[in-house]
Amino acid sequence: MNPTHIARCAQLAMILEVSASPKPGNVDRDHDFDDTKYEHFLASAIGAGPVLERAAIAQKDMGSFIREAVEESVRWQSGGNTHFGAFLLLVPLVMAAGNGDIKSVTEIVQDTSVEDAVELYKAFQCVDVHVRDVKDLSIDDPNSINELRRRGLMLYDVMRISAGYDAIAHEWISGFQRAFKGASVLEEKLKEMSMNDAIVFTYLTLLSEQPDALVQSKFGMKKAIEVSKRASQMIEKWDLDAIRDFDEELIQEGVNPGSTADIVIGSLFIALLGGVKL
Repeated sequence: MNPTHIARCAQLAMILEVSASPKPGNVDRDHDFDDTKYEHFLASAIGAGPVLERAAIAQKDMGSFIREAVEESVRWQSGGNTHFGAFLLLVPLVMAAGNGDIKSVTEIVQDTSVEDAVELYKAFQCVDVHVRDVKDLSIDDPNSINELRRRGLMLYDVMRISAGYDAIAHEWISGFQRAFKGASVLEEKLKEMSMNDAIVFTYLTLLSEQPDALVQSKFGMKKAIEVSKRASQMIEKWDLDAIRDFDEELIQEGVNPGSTADIVIGSLFIALLGGVKL
């Protein structure tokens, strides 16, 4: 498949996700965060395009492409972390698509190297990313890179270690199951909804099925479960006004289910690459 087309699908996925409204708790076309705004996400998606296009024709160096995508994101906007988690999903999906079969992403991520892991840790140094505090291989520990090399840990190994508490890492070791599930939900809802509403529905569906990892790390599991239960109520009784109220509540509390939003980007990419059009 044409690498330019693959990269544009990834860019459009990022733009559609951040534009969908109301998307409870996250930046969208109708509201910003104090430090990170809608336009920052747009600039990030556009800026990362050339890196994603090169990733689509690559067979290795996944970690470098993730780092470069983060660097380009930061170079194009001043809002901080916009797409770190999304790049962790998109780069392997883009590489798999360039390989001719997006479902080969499982083999793609398993074939990473120690240097790919090192490059990921370097990517964390480019932008402030909220992650769970850990004692072993902490991104804040300057010795972690040496430890990665000493223990011969590949990027896939790092994700396997993190999968118990990080939603993106869990996608890596589970065959990107939630991203593919979201793509199926999106395609089905597009038969009866606009693209905007289908994205919101997909987001709420994924959020209802699994507590958001970012919410859990910031506010605890109890709050994350509460948010998931509310999301379930939203999709059982579809009412955009009620969803807007839920959105405002989360914004006021500073609760942003960002991990779920990242997975929706992966879902959108899969759907767009499969032929879904606006």
